[in-house]
Amino acid sequence: MEVINADSRWPARTTIRQVAELAGVSIATVSRVINGHSDVSSQTRAAVQRVIREHGYRPSPRPRLGGTGRTGLIGVTVPLIHPGYFAEILSGAAEALYEHDLRAVLGPTRHSRTREMSLVDRLAGGEADGAILVLPEESDEEFAALAAQGFPFVIVDPRTEVADGIPVVCAAHSSGATQATRHLLALGHRRIGVVAGPRGWLATEERLRGYQAALASAGVLPDPALVEYGNFRVDAGREAATALLSLPDPPTAIFAFNDSMAIGAMQAATARGLRVPDDVSVAGFDDTIEATVVVPALTTVRQPLAELGRTAVSLLLRQIENRRLEPLRLELATRLVPRDSTAAVRPARA
Repeated sequence: MEVINADSRWPARTTIRQVAELAGVSIATVSRVINGHSDVSSQTRAAVQRVIREHGYRPSPRPRLGGTGRTGLIGVTVPLIHPGYFAEILSGAAEALYEHDLRAVLGPTRHSRTREMSLVDRLAGGEADGAILVLPEESDEEFAALAAQGFPFVIVDPRTEVADGIPVVCAAHSSGATQATRHLLALGHRRIGVVAGPRGWLATEERLRGYQAALASAGVLPDPALVEYGNFRVDAGREAATALLSLPDPPTAIFAFNDSMAIGAMQAATARGLRVPDDVSVAGFDDTIEATVVVPALTTVRQPLAELGRTAVSLLLRQIENRRLEPLRLELATRLVPRDSTAAVRPARA
């Protein structure tokens, strides 16, 4: 596996994004000019072609497996490498690529949209045969333009909704949240606090829907005061749980939308002199390695993280080999893993 740097890995070269900016048009328009589409005005076409000539932009031919000019490299962009969530997805992808005699070129984006766009432009410029984009920052227009270039790519765990026709692999967020909430309801909990992810993120919204659906099926009205938002980090979970446990009528259970925030919630409970799960139950989402080593062991929803990476590789290779790709959106099943951090609500608090 090779790690690439958006700032210095490749020599400077003009990208399709730069052509679009210099010509004052969209990336999709540049792509249509390059591919000879007729739905572009002669004036716009001339402006784009002039920029292409003046700046020496050359669209790279799209290599295919088994064909000449193949690099044998697949770009993988991830926001970060070290958290267990991204590391497990990367591990699954790298293993699947190795089985097909391919190498992963890893590009950490650090949640920087500019850095990510630079990496993707360079990968699409001929440095790789395709790409796997994990939790990407690009817009629908930019994904459409990338697809119009003929560059094969798959999105894993999209941050927001992606337009139809773009290959996506994700987990069944809503189903997993429903399972976790039903588990807590079955233990007698009725005031179930939530530490959600960032507002507007697809995973956050779908998990909230699953949580609310489980409450509705049990005849429990949702209480907006029981929902706090975080950024999927331990400190955010600790802060959100502190707010929930400080309510006049605090929750008897907390469902955090990832394991890191669940661990933060457990820390917040301990800081207030509460015992987990005797005084408050805590559940998470992801089932990373941290869920098994924390004390008490964390009840959580297992995402098939490594399988997300392997499935993304499978979809990508089908594109590269020009095989028919159906369906374009795959949702992998999630399942609850009960452990020691959840228990029946105490009679005094029921």
